[in-house]
Amino acid sequence: MARSYSMRARRQLHATSSGDPPLVLLEITHPDLPDPVRVVGDTQDLLSNGQVFVAMGFRVRLPDEVQGQQPRAELAVDNVGRELMQWVEQSAGGRNARVRLMQVLRSHPNNIEWEISMYLNNLRATATEVSGELGFPRLLDVPAVQMRADPQTMPGIF
Repeated sequence: MARSYSMRARRQLHATSSGDPPLVLLEITHPDLPDPVRVVGDTQDLLSNGQVFVAMGFRVRLPDEVQGQQPRAELAVDNVGRELMQWVEQSAGGRNARVRLMQVLRSHPNNIEWEISMYLNNLRATATEVSGELGFPRLLDVPAVQMRADPQTMPGIF
């Protein structure tokens, strides 16, 4: 997965002691929710592209690239204030939720340095955290045609 960072972001990523480290923004959308859930992995709220991202702790393990299997990632969000439980209940357990991860610099929050969108599956909630698997739709498992010509569907041609 290629990433194209600006020169400013590259300097911050390669610095030994960065004064402006990259921040990860998390946006969760769902058809049953009027507004997306937006959080930033920091101690202060952040305004990016006109949207407020609330400071909250979360951890993301990005997709692995293993030969022969679908890429999978993991997301765990702190559930300290229990705000996410309201979202989980409103969205019927998060089914069909879409997650967008973005990376920005605090000094330039409107410039998205890197982003990826995935689907949220297998949501689990405990008293301290809400976690789930992130992945992509299994497009290669979907049939290309609605009806195949085989002995079961068209026995007369075989």
